[in-house]
Amino acid sequence: MELLESNSADAGDFVTLLRRFGALREDKHLQGHLPAVGGRQPVVETQATTVLAFKFSNGVLIAGDRRATAGNVVMYDRADKVLEIDRHSVMAIAGSPATAWEMARVLEHSFQFYRRSQLQEMSLEGKVRALSKLLRDNLGMVLQGVGVVVPLFATYDHGADDPAKVFFYDAMGAQFEATDFAASGSGGPSVRSILYYENAWGKTPLRELDEKGALTIALRALDTAAEADTATGGIDRQGKIFPVVKIVNQDGITTVPYDVLSSSFQAAI
Repeated sequence: MELLESNSADAGDFVTLLRRFGALREDKHLQGHLPAVGGRQPVVETQATTVLAFKFSNGVLIAGDRRATAGNVVMYDRADKVLEIDRHSVMAIAGSPATAWEMARVLEHSFQFYRRSQLQEMSLEGKVRALSKLLRDNLGMVLQGVGVVVPLFATYDHGADDPAKVFFYDAMGAQFEATDFAASGSGGPSVRSILYYENAWGKTPLRELDEKGALTIALRALDTAAEADTATGGIDRQGKIFPVVKIVNQDGITTVPYDVLSSSFQAAI
C-alpha cells in the first residue's frame, strides 16, 4: 500500500496523510480543517464568543456577549457564556458551547465532590489544573477542528495577597495568570486593545475602578468588538439584550441585573 511504502519526509504527519487520502477537507470559510463525511458538506458547529475578565477595586468582573453562531448564521442571541462553577469560581466560554458546558458540569461536580469528601475547598492550583486537564483531554477533538474551547477562569482566593485571580488558556490546556485583564474569542483582540488602553492611558486604571466604572468599561468593550466582529453580539438596543456580567469577590458571585446594565450603558452614551 502507498501508506506503508511511502518514504517521504511527511509520511509521519497524520494530518497530511488524511488530506492525501481525501479524509480531510479544507474550507477557507470555515477556519481550520473539518473531516469530510461521504464527500458531503460537513456540519458547521456552533461557536460562542466573546468573553472578558479584569480585576477592579471590588474583585473580578467577568462578562460575555450573548451571541452564538454557526458559520455565517446567528444560531442564538441569548446564550449564557459566563458559568458559575462554585461559590467563588466562574468560567467564561469561547468556542464550542456543547464542549464547554460539559466541561463546566464536570468541573462543578469535581469541586463539589472534593469539598464534601475532604471537608475543605479545593486549592487554587487544583481548580486551575482541573480545567487545564479537561482541555488537554479534548485535544483529539481540537485536532479534528471541532469542539475547540478557549475559556477564561476567574476566582477569589481568600488566602492570597492578591486574592482576585484571572486565568486564560489555550486550546491545548496551557494556563496563564493575567496580571490585570484577559479576553478570549473572535472579538478578543479588540477587547484586549480597549482594556489595555483604558488600563494604561485611561483616567483610572482598571484595578482602581469602582463597580459603576468597571461595568461601563466592560459594556463599551463588548459593544465596540461587535462593530468589527460579526460573531460578537454586543448590545442589542432594540431587543434589549445585554451581556451576562458577573462579579466575583470575597462575598461570592453576583450577577449584575438587567436594569443596572441598562442604566450604566445609557449613562455611558
